[in-house]
Amino acid sequence: MQTDNPETTNPSEPASNPPFGITASAAKRIAELQSADGNDALMLRITISGGGCAGFQYGFDFDDKISEDDQIFERDGVKVVIDEMSLSLVKNGEVDFKENLLGSFFAIENPNATSSCGCGTSFSIG
Repeated sequence: MQTDNPETTNPSEPASNPPFGITASAAKRIAELQSADGNDALMLRITISGGGCAGFQYGFDFDDKISEDDQIFERDGVKVVIDEMSLSLVKNGEVDFKENLLGSFFAIENPNATSSCGCGTSFSIG
């Protein structure tokens, strides 16, 4: 993982060791999408829901609102928001932005996943 000290706004977690990371590539892409939308308040929201071919599936959306149970992580001036339940399933992971022959997409490196589907959009936990 290459998190280079992202910050969290959760006062119970120290900024030097946040429970979720943001790669430089993901931070850059979030900033580009904010700029294209003309809304610097947009944050990448990561959610986990039941479903997908492996049991749980990742969801990515942009949001400018924060809920009471959200945790906010920041890197290079951009923010990623994850609700507490979803964070419990991706704790100590990180979001990355990948570009390859399959396309360009946000992806989660999740140390809690015991298996995942071939496309990487769903996972299972032991």
